[in-house]
Amino acid sequence: MTVRFTVPGEPRGKGRPRFSTNNGKIMTHTPSETVVYENLVVTEYEKKYGSRKFDDSAMLDMRIMAYYSIPKSKSKKAKKAMENGEIRPITKPDADNILKVVADGLNKIAYRDDAQVVDTQVRKFYSHTPRVEVMIQAI
Repeated sequence: MTVRFTVPGEPRGKGRPRFSTNNGKIMTHTPSETVVYENLVVTEYEKKYGSRKFDDSAMLDMRIMAYYSIPKSKSKKAKKAMENGEIRPITKPDADNILKVVADGLNKIAYRDDAQVVDTQVRKFYSHTPRVEVMIQAI
């Protein structure tokens, strides 16, 4: 089984957990922006694949192509180089945080646990259409 889907909009990364105390107990909270983006990942997956899941024992390969908006402030020459992939994003979010937000969002949705993901690749590019393209396949 192979799945491919696109998450529209600027790539987002997994936000760091926030901590607070309540009656002396330490509480952990996932930032709301992260929860919203994980839900968007799930929505786009379910639009295309419904409740289909990989087998619980499957080893998975996840490939992510993150396309960032081309900054309007750049020169025409720089914009062209960005379009052609000659200049690539070295800005946040980091590639590992993009992977983490997608993998965590799909837990119990596309697979039992993201521990099943044994091979990954995250690539960052510029585009006039910001998005994150995800491909997952069983090895």
